[in-house]
Amino acid sequence: MERKSFLKSLLAGAVSAPALLIACGKDETTPSTSTGTTTTATGGSSGTTCTVAPTETEGPFPTHSPASYVRADITDGKSGYKLTAKITIKSSSASCAALAGALVDIWHCDAEGNYSEYGGSGMQSTNYTNVHFLRGRQTTDANGLVTFTSIFPGWYSGRATHIHVHVYNASGTSLKITQIAFPEGTGTALALVNGYAKGMSGYTYNKSDNVFSDDTAGIEIASVTGNLTDGFVLTMSLAV
Repeated sequence: MERKSFLKSLLAGAVSAPALLIACGKDETTPSTSTGTTTTATGGSSGTTCTVAPTETEGPFPTHSPASYVRADITDGKSGYKLTAKITIKSSSASCAALAGALVDIWHCDAEGNYSEYGGSGMQSTNYTNVHFLRGRQTTDANGLVTFTSIFPGWYSGRATHIHVHVYNASGTSLKITQIAFPEGTGTALALVNGYAKGMSGYTYNKSDNVFSDDTAGIEIASVTGNLTDGFVLTMSLAV
């Protein structure tokens, strides 16, 4: 389903579960590595090359007015285990150097799997259309780094736990829309959080997720450290 059609159906409040899965699906792109201005298709990186972040779908819950939410703390009163997200942006056209001055938007669901700015429809019954939690924008520093304070995301049917990222240059031109996955397995943050109150029954793991399932090299999976008491720290490097 194309995005325009999907959004029309979202507004109509009559989107079926299969339509949701399609809308959350992967864009047809191939990860690539870059050294300077040369780009070749590959599944991994080596030497001084960096892997260009795959392009993924922005929908179905993108931020309506991202420039309105320039803030480092995006918690907005939502409860959950603390998550500090440290995302570094690199330029694939400049030998993978840090990209300073880039605009970075992130957004993700709350502990129950709900998004702000949406709801009251078949896709999300809880109506959060008038609130803006877990959404924010920051500008990369000289090291290409942005840091957000948030909570560990929950999950919803058909998707693994994830964070959406949209990167723009300083002039506001879109450079990359992608998503960040979380490590899985015993002892990981995902296992410790255990789906909050929902548990993990019916959870979709990365290998079955329609965005992350083809990421055999694990380039979309962040590093996540920490514990339930002190919170977690996510680190991710994205080449655009």
